[in-house]
Amino acid sequence: MGRWMKPEVYPLLAAMAFVTSMCVFQLTRNVFLNPAVRVNKSDRKKAVLENYEEGEKYVEHGFRKFLRTRPPEVMPAINHFFSSPDE
Repeated sequence: MGRWMKPEVYPLLAAMAFVTSMCVFQLTRNVFLNPAVRVNKSDRKKAVLENYEEGEKYVEHGFRKFLRTRPPEVMPAINHFFSSPDE
């Protein structure tokens, strides 16, 4: 980079780049996919949009459907190890 860039700063730059990319991803996702965001003029004129199907599709995405079939555990192996009786 340059003389002012020290190697100790690289992890901070990596973390900031990661967080910035997450923010850009979320903002882009909301602008293009969120049914409550109205970009075109005809939708902005309406006070209430009748788009229940689109809203349901936005809320019930594939990742949420996948997680419904999974047990609500963060670390299943550790939970099983500590919660099972001694064998």
